[in-house]
Amino acid sequence: MANPTIAIVGRPNVGKSTIFNRIAGERISIVEDTPGVTRDRIYTTGEWLGREFSVIDTGGIDLRDEPFMDQIKHQAEIAIDEADVILFVVSGREGVTDADEMVAKILYRSKKPVILVVNKVDNPEMRNEIYEFYSLGLGEPFPVSGSHGLGIGDVLDEAVKHFSTEIEEEDESIIKFSLIGRPNVGKSSLINAILGEDRVIVSEIEGTTRDAIDTYFESEDGQKFLMIDTAGMRKRGKVYENTEKYSVMRAMRAIERSDVVLMVLNAEEGIREQDKKVAGYAHEAGRGIVIVVNKWDTLKKETNTMRDFEEKIRDEFQYLDYAPIIFVSALTKQRLNKLPELIQLVSMNQNLRIPSALLNDVIMDAVAINPTPTDKGRRLKIFYATQVAVKPPAFVIFVNEEELMHFSYERFLENQIRKAFTFEGTPIKIIPRRRK
Repeated sequence: MANPTIAIVGRPNVGKSTIFNRIAGERISIVEDTPGVTRDRIYTTGEWLGREFSVIDTGGIDLRDEPFMDQIKHQAEIAIDEADVILFVVSGREGVTDADEMVAKILYRSKKPVILVVNKVDNPEMRNEIYEFYSLGLGEPFPVSGSHGLGIGDVLDEAVKHFSTEIEEEDESIIKFSLIGRPNVGKSSLINAILGEDRVIVSEIEGTTRDAIDTYFESEDGQKFLMIDTAGMRKRGKVYENTEKYSVMRAMRAIERSDVVLMVLNAEEGIREQDKKVAGYAHEAGRGIVIVVNKWDTLKKETNTMRDFEEKIRDEFQYLDYAPIIFVSALTKQRLNKLPELIQLVSMNQNLRIPSALLNDVIMDAVAINPTPTDKGRRLKIFYATQVAVKPPAFVIFVNEEELMHFSYERFLENQIRKAFTFEGTPIKIIPRRRK
């Protein structure tokens, strides 16, 4: 089940991104040591009162050549399409403006829960000046200071009240996967080809991601799949439909709901920066990943064409060295029959559990091969390791001092674990913890 989504909307220069960063910075732990992972700050995840949620900063959506008022209008429409709760940000210093009134009318018609956030209320005296915002017709205004973090908790308290309390029962035996990638890499063609031959389509249901269609199907060996379709199922004709950042946002929603992600590349166009952004999200989210190179039939082949292309992928996606690569063609059906089997393999590795005794044998052998590092005369000591989670597999390693576990040694231990147990297609997490 997808997390509820909060969208932040409002005219420029009211502090939307400051509030977005405040929510993200206080609640999100970012791993800075992962090489090659790029982020787009339009979308993040957070947690408040034990509830996880996604946050969209519509101020980060670039609608080039759009007139000022039209740009604000389209960003409000994106929020209406995507959000469960909307934070409408206005400026306490400037009062109500024409642009504020326009956005308020759009949001009022949406019938979505809207929380009116009056930003830049940096001192108690300014609180007496927020009451003019009642004229927007969106209920009680919440005074906040994004730059100082004041009042953000009250806003999130109110947002959580609007989250659904229904728990969706899910069949754990069904593998959920999605195809992500830039527009025009062939996702729609791949979806149609996958569902074409030798597949039993069980049903098509409306997904929890708005305007998307989820398709259940069975492979020949009886494995059930749920395919989350992100390929152009949104409302057409919108200006933002083709914006790069909006396609990234859609991919994030799909990643959130998937067990395994098929990262689709276009063999004709090669690798673009946005491919790395989207793949980075899937990696950080801990999802299983398969890199699918589509339109392979269109390339003129030489002796080492496939090998050279694979080396290029490994160089550009260094943090995805665990992900299998498959070269396919939606047009000719080349190798498409191998995709369900590959998805199953990655899903199995996502759920793999290693007995503690076996894991500790591998760790001790690794230490014998490459002794633990020292820092200012202190040596890292590893006492014990145990697996604490799956999807993705996570391992706690008990040590004498956590700060002595350098990133490079952590990476070495990960490689040794992979060498022993494969874990093809899934990221794994190593968590150093001081032994008490």
